[in-house]
Amino acid sequence: VSVAFPGPVCRGSGCRFACELLKHVLHQRNQLPLPYEQLAYFCRRAAQDGDGIEKPPFTGMASSKCQQVLMELEGLFQHLEVMFSLTLVPRVLFLLGGSVVNPKELYELNLEGICEGSAEESLQTTPCVRQLFHRLFVADIFSELKVLSVTGTLVLVQGHRDCGIEWFRPKLNYKVPTRGRKLTVKLSCDGDLHLSASPPQHTASKWEDYVWFQAPVTLKGFSE
Repeated sequence: VSVAFPGPVCRGSGCRFACELLKHVLHQRNQLPLPYEQLAYFCRRAAQDGDGIEKPPFTGMASSKCQQVLMELEGLFQHLEVMFSLTLVPRVLFLLGGSVVNPKELYELNLEGICEGSAEESLQTTPCVRQLFHRLFVADIFSELKVLSVTGTLVLVQGHRDCGIEWFRPKLNYKVPTRGRKLTVKLSCDGDLHLSASPPQHTASKWEDYVWFQAPVTLKGFSE
């Protein structure tokens, strides 16, 4: 699936694209029983008024699993933000099921063609996210897939080997798996790119010093 934005994007947009795509994949592939925002809303409500009349959607074990996965996701999103602030991130991987070398499903977000511009010249991030999801909806990529049982999800991020990130663990010799089902979402910027916008980094030599980093957490899905 390819998405071309009609101009440069804001700085920090890449991180937002990665986080939103991960939320979407987790819900579409039955790892979250509701979309992330709804889960977060219900968990906050349950925490605020535990003795309220309105019945929460999850009780007991499901409720604690919900809070656990939300905490892990929120932590992951914060660390992704740090990662994107320290280094260019050309690619992000979400691995569902199996292992880091042999997952059942692999989703790759390719950001190599993205250009970032100054705030005044750039596209707002929210319309870009809408464009991305419209494209995914039209492509209808999830409808033909078999139901995936509740499993673990791993997140890997490509960054400069000397970026100084501490939370993510470097996997220096990691090769992207070729088995399992793979979907690549490739983002790029077209249109009037101003001189101040950072150009897309297409050259292979540019990425020689980039390695994969793995998030030290396995996101465990849950069902109601």
